[in-house]
Formats: sequence, C-alpha cells, structure tokens
Amino acid sequence: MSGNSVEFDNVRRVLEDVIAEIRKVYVGKEDVVKLAVATLFANGHLLIEGYPGTGKTLLAKALAKTIGGEYSRIQGHPDILPSDILGFHIYRLEGSKEFVRGPVFSNILLIDELNRIPTRSQSALLEAMQEYQVTIDGVKYSLPRPFMVIGTQISVRLGTGVYQVMETLADRFASSVKSYYNPIEEEEEIIAKSDSIIELPINQVVTPRELSLVISSIQNLVHVDETIIRYIASIIGYVRNHETVLYGPSPRASIHLMRMSRVYAIIDNRDYVIPDDVKALAVPTIAHRVRIREEYEVEGVRSESIIEEALNKVPVPK
Repeated sequence: MSGNSVEFDNVRRVLEDVIAEIRKVYVGKEDVVKLAVATLFANGHLLIEGYPGTGKTLLAKALAKTIGGEYSRIQGHPDILPSDILGFHIYRLEGSKEFVRGPVFSNILLIDELNRIPTRSQSALLEAMQEYQVTIDGVKYSLPRPFMVIGTQISVRLGTGVYQVMETLADRFASSVKSYYNPIEEEEEIIAKSDSIIELPINQVVTPRELSLVISSIQNLVHVDETIIRYIASIIGYVRNHETVLYGPSPRASIHLMRMSRVYAIIDNRDYVIPDDVKALAVPTIAHRVRIREEYEVEGVRSESIIEEALNKVPVPK
C-alpha cells in the first residue's frame, strides 16, 4: 500500500492474513471469524449472542492485535454510567478543565454483556457508533479510526437481570451472530492450545491508518450491479411487510448488507457481488433488527425463519 491508492490484490491479501492470524488462536467457528473480519472491513459493528466462555473476548482481542489497534473492554452491569463509557471532564478551581477519556476511545471496543447495561447508558453509544464522535458537556471529541464495537449479550431466555438492547442501538450493529460451545473434537484443540493462547501469538498485519485506507477503498474496488441492489431492497421489503413482523429492518440493514457483501466478494477473490454473497449475509445483517409480533413469537416464529422465507421467495437475479 502506498499513497492513497489500494489495489484489489492488496486488500484481499490483508483480509486473508487477518483471518489466518486470528485462526491461530481461535478454534473452529470459521463463519464467526469471517463475519467479524468482514464487519470490521465494512466499517461496521458486531453483536454476538452466546454462552459465557465461548471465545467472544478472545476474538475481539485477536482482531485488535492483527491491526495493531487499541483494545478496550467494558463489563456490562446495572450501575454503569454514560461517563464510564465516554469519559468526563475534571473542572479545576481556577476554571480550567481536563478531559479524561473513557474506554470508547479505542479501535476495538468490547462491551461484554451489553444487555446488562441500563438503556440510559446504552444510549451513550448511539453517537459514537453512528458518527464516530462523542459529545461531553457540549464538546465534541472524534474517536480513533477505525472504530468497531463488539457487543455481547446473553439471551433473554437464558439470563437473569438483563435489559432489552434498545432498538435504535441494535440497529447500529451491522451484523449479529450466535456463538455457542465448540464440538468436542474442537474442545480438545482448545485445551491443547490454552497455555499458548494467553500470550496471543498473533502478528500485526496492518496498521490502523492503513486499514482505514483499505476500508475507504473497497467501494471503488468491488462492483455492485443494480440488479443486486434491487435484490437486497426486495429482501428487506419482504421482511418489513411480513404479517408476523411488528417492525422490520431500517435502511441501515440494506446498506450494511451491501457493504458486507462487497467484503465477502473480496474474500472469495471477486471484484463484483453475486446473490450468494447477499444470501450468506442476510440473516447476520437483518435478524437482530426485526421484532416479531408477540402473538407469533409465542408460537415460536423467529426473525431468522422470516428471512429464510424471503430468500426462498424473492426472485434471484440472473
């Protein structure tokens, strides 16, 4: 990479190298790793639902190390305040003030158990995740770039003392994924690697500045045909208008689905998006944005099934 130009092969190589480095320590769950990396390269945020101890923190730390970025972690709990996330000003008697940065000022921010944080404090993340800045006492502060939030949540059906993640906050996440326990044969590999994983033997692949350049270049390197755009819009429209849906995905879902499809195309060594990219990413980019009507939810209807129905019924472009 040099100057302000990034070639397709360079981007593909960086993507492959980042995935390969993470896989040195992260056993199995290839789809989770691929989705996490694609979300970062699409300039998005990732929401992970799963049991404790399923590698969510490891994934975030490994991702930060591959890009040489600053990593921060927030443990969600009911007493957390917005200032614990964003930071605060210290005012002195002579009238001066000093800004103490919160953990949001990082490249990769892990918020563990996001749905244990009250909605007042959840709302502190809205500006950061959308505008890459925060406002403290009327003063705006820009966040480092790239900036990615990886939020984890416990299933409402499994956990106690949890809040609902705000609809507006869930919509800020480009993608979501479920992360559960590995199969027994992979568990054996996890045990064998457990001592070395502590040291995170991962090489830096790219600098944060170089990654920002890569991210901004992707839209010019991968073509999205108008038929693909129409296909994405049709899938979103089908889900929104489904009789079981209380409210559906916002236009952010359409945009994130397109952007992440570009990254999947590069991983597959293509400079154009195909319907299979869209299909692979439809559930991860849409499911967490859909609320099912209560009467259908009690019958077991899930957002994933509505999206799968859309993929089966919306005509696929030739």
